[in-house]
Amino acid sequence: MDHFEYSGGVLHAEAIALPQIAEAVGTPVYVYSRATLTRHARVFRDALAVLPRVHLAFAVKSNPNLAVLKVLAAEGYGADVVSGGEMDRALAAGIAPGDVVFSGVGKTAAEMRRALEAGCGQFNLESEEEGQELAEIASAMDKVATCTLRINPDVDAGTHEKISTGKAENKFGVPFDRAAGIYARLAALPGLNMRGLALHIGSQLSSLDPLEAAFTKAGALMQAIRAAGGTVTHMDLGGGVGVPYKAGDVFPQPAEYAAMIARVTADWDVTLMFEPGRVITGNTGVLLTEVVRVKQGAGHPWVVVDAAMNDLARPAMYDAWHDFSAVAPTGARMTANIVGPICESSDTFAMARDIDVVARGDLAVFRTAGAYGATMANTYNSRPMVPEVMVDGDKWAVVADRIEPSTILSAERVPEWLE
Repeated sequence: MDHFEYSGGVLHAEAIALPQIAEAVGTPVYVYSRATLTRHARVFRDALAVLPRVHLAFAVKSNPNLAVLKVLAAEGYGADVVSGGEMDRALAAGIAPGDVVFSGVGKTAAEMRRALEAGCGQFNLESEEEGQELAEIASAMDKVATCTLRINPDVDAGTHEKISTGKAENKFGVPFDRAAGIYARLAALPGLNMRGLALHIGSQLSSLDPLEAAFTKAGALMQAIRAAGGTVTHMDLGGGVGVPYKAGDVFPQPAEYAAMIARVTADWDVTLMFEPGRVITGNTGVLLTEVVRVKQGAGHPWVVVDAAMNDLARPAMYDAWHDFSAVAPTGARMTANIVGPICESSDTFAMARDIDVVARGDLAVFRTAGAYGATMANTYNSRPMVPEVMVDGDKWAVVADRIEPSTILSAERVPEWLE
């Protein structure tokens, strides 16, 4: 459920008509619904209440907007971060340092130092080499880094290959068959407090079966580590539960996810940690766009909108589907290709799609754009950086400005030897 509904024939975000935002801010623009964000955060959190000890860390990479993080901090979420910049955003949003989990395969020495200084609650180590480096840094700072070891369970998540992270050929985690030895060696190092295992096998999972297989393997490894004298008090099970992007898609509900975990982990006696992202923010946002023109094609007409692949990269990167809806539909339908203005053939949102009839100047939205939308935006073709708006009932605010090409240009320098 989301709070983007039609009222009087016009699409609204909660109580705000989208044309009002378009007129004031311009297009393209991301629009978030606070009510939807809050509802999804609570549904996921409440579903996991069947588990004895839980830590929730929102995957900041899915939507790092400060206002979004503020809302989630108020709902009791920590933060899963993969860079120093994401950590700074989480802290700025009021998330306690101890509730920050630092993940990522390429943490730099500078990021490790900064996280230790900030009091980061947990490092998810991606390799033995990373653990050795962190141990040296922590010891030199007279600190102890609390850590889990990320394992690669070699389980196919059954998702798009570019968002699969738990197969042997993926770059994440340590090989499953070597994990116990690595864990023991890292646990012996001064400067590290090894307290558990972490895994994340992929994003946008449509079935719980791969997750159950991965969790079962992780549980067996946990028991083997304990049997060898190791300590395991925390198990980070990652994220990955998907959301429907189009009608007919069926994805596991949070309650089903929680019930499976309760069954698999019944005898683990650990704090279970989670890193939800898309399942919280996916349906929280839409990308509002204006039709530039409709031009005739060899087959179907081309609907050219002012949003582009630099604003919403998922279709170009992952062949991803986003529903396209007119803000003020007439009821008439057409079959068309939807594209943006970028000078790339990959700047294509949909081909031969059945959509509302639209014409030049009409407003439309790409739905389910609250995750991996604005956060992946860029300024290719010297286009502006897309702004973001949050709606809360009958009020709204710009929560990220449109950054114009002139501002970006002002940050560049021509060396004097080229003058």
